[in-house]
Amino acid sequence: MIVAVLAGALLLAPAPAAAAEGPWQRLPAAAALLDGADPVTRGLSLELPLVADDGSAVALTVAAEAPVEVIHLFATRNPAPEIAVYRFLDGQVQPRVATRVRLNESQTVIALARTADGRWLAASREIRITVSGCLARAEDADPDAEMSTRVRAPSRLRPGEAGELLAMITHPMETGLREGADGALVARRLVSEFEVALAGTPLFAAEFHAAVSANPFLRLQLAPEAAGELELRWVEDGGREAVARAEVTLR
Repeated sequence: MIVAVLAGALLLAPAPAAAAEGPWQRLPAAAALLDGADPVTRGLSLELPLVADDGSAVALTVAAEAPVEVIHLFATRNPAPEIAVYRFLDGQVQPRVATRVRLNESQTVIALARTADGRWLAASREIRITVSGCLARAEDADPDAEMSTRVRAPSRLRPGEAGELLAMITHPMETGLREGADGALVARRLVSEFEVALAGTPLFAAEFHAAVSANPFLRLQLAPEAAGELELRWVEDGGREAVARAEVTLR
């Protein structure tokens, strides 16, 4: 009887988080990052549509169930697999990021996250792309509007309560793969860095690669511990910078 009860308890107990073979082992850039580690396939989610008609602006959300230090995103069949790197520098930014990405063709998208104790988490999603996004340029691109920013910060939150921080910069994010009107390749030019600080405390940093869509957009979850001035900074790989500020208020 005791044996039967123990056996039943084992059957009902949740399975341990498993390390498994996945596309991250087959992608050299991801495998190099893992350096032999076996990632756990629980605790990290990756949301993408099953089918995208426009590969130049595919909605993507990545989120971890527990705090992580960094999240890396990869596209297995893009000309360059790296999409972006998100670094969570302070617990006031939760590990959930929504953005838009460029995908060249139908493929697997990979997310890898590292925890503070050095463990790796992994998630992947397959997506079908109807029209390639790597050669596209932002519609109605206006050179005079480049580096202009839009920010919406949360307000009147309780201390530690999370609200949405929306940030976008106008920029074509030229990949270096698109032909201009003269048939020559348009030079690569990207917004490559993004940072968020609150009252002088760095909270979040991102590295953008060519797979980030034109007019880079991020939706973050900010849980401020105190009111203060929020500073957002974007840096183009040519050296230009844009800075936006907003007040975070509490109630």
